[in-house]
Amino acid sequence: MEAQAEQELLKNHLMAEIEASREGMEGHAQANSELCKTNEELRKSLHQRVQRSNREGSLSLPVRNNAKPFLKEIVDEPVSAHYITQKIAFVTGIEDPENHLTSFNAQMIISGGTDAIQCKIFMGTFIGTSLQWFNGIHDGQITSFSRFSTMFKEQFSSNKVKRLRIYNLFSVRQREGEPLKDYLNRLSALTVRLQMHDEDMMIVAFKQGIAAGPFNNSLIRNPMETFSEI
Repeated sequence: MEAQAEQELLKNHLMAEIEASREGMEGHAQANSELCKTNEELRKSLHQRVQRSNREGSLSLPVRNNAKPFLKEIVDEPVSAHYITQKIAFVTGIEDPENHLTSFNAQMIISGGTDAIQCKIFMGTFIGTSLQWFNGIHDGQITSFSRFSTMFKEQFSSNKVKRLRIYNLFSVRQREGEPLKDYLNRLSALTVRLQMHDEDMMIVAFKQGIAAGPFNNSLIRNPMETFSEI
């Protein structure tokens, strides 16, 4: 009887674990479903155009009637039905054009494609204001992807993120109650963006920004020679 009771107890315990595991998997599946839905929305426009290319032999362009911003040779070059586009973020016209181009070019290295195909895929990332700008370009002005990207950068140059300077490094201060690790992470992230390799200046900025306390006092007694010593 005692052995039977132990088996029953073990059985109940296992059933409880299975139920908890099932609930966790259901929650994970729901979160994953929401993520997939978001990603699908980002890819939907380009995916639909590639599907239409199966029937039409070329990528459909969202331009106004009788408008041909692309050179005829670009328009006439078909996009293969088997061409695979990577997940590329849309651009509305308020983002930094340099950042969008950098991201786009990185994805094109993976996908490949001719100059004409890059023009068409890049156009497919436009929504909102950026698409309105594209629709207003005079016929035949876009003769290559290089020309297209230059026009894009010039049009939205006002959105370009202001370039960081060395003095920005010295404006980073440890906040009240902020853990030393968090302060160091913020400072390190800025040095990466500045592409800075001068460790002496990084150490000076770190010492200047750190809050007064025991660690600051220890730096005075035991000066650092390299940033990695922190």
